Amino acid sequence: MIKKDFKHYLLIAAGSLCVIVGGIGILLPILPTTPFVLLAATCFSLSSPRLEKKLEQNKTFGPYLTHWRTHEGVPFAVKRRVLIFLYLSLGVSAFIVKNSYVMAILSLVGIGVTIHILLIKTKPEETPFTSEQEA
Repeated sequence: MIKKDFKHYLLIAAGSLCVIVGGIGILLPILPTTPFVLLAATCFSLSSPRLEKKLEQNKTFGPYLTHWRTHEGVPFAVKRRVLIFLYLSLGVSAFIVKNSYVMAILSLVGIGVTIHILLIKTKPEETPFTSEQEA
């Protein structure tokens, strides 16, 4: 019984930590958000269905889970916002640091994240008309 309670609370703590790190990943381009949100969902699914449901319904983290589970892709507008925020963050960081080694690392991070974002399937735009209405 004590072992089960320990595992339960350990998974909740790990899931909560993953949510926090995933949230930081939204703000810092170096940290990926999706893997941490997926790990949090897994931890919560094994320990607390209530927390798993809250994560799925969360307006910030829920879409990460939905896009992953349905394999429908990420909307183009989201990709565009991510890349804009990425390069703004990297630009500000490079301007503040002004160190050639750090700038090189930031450039590599920018290139790597850009490639990753562009390789993710893009969700098709929804149109207001169906094929039946067009006929």
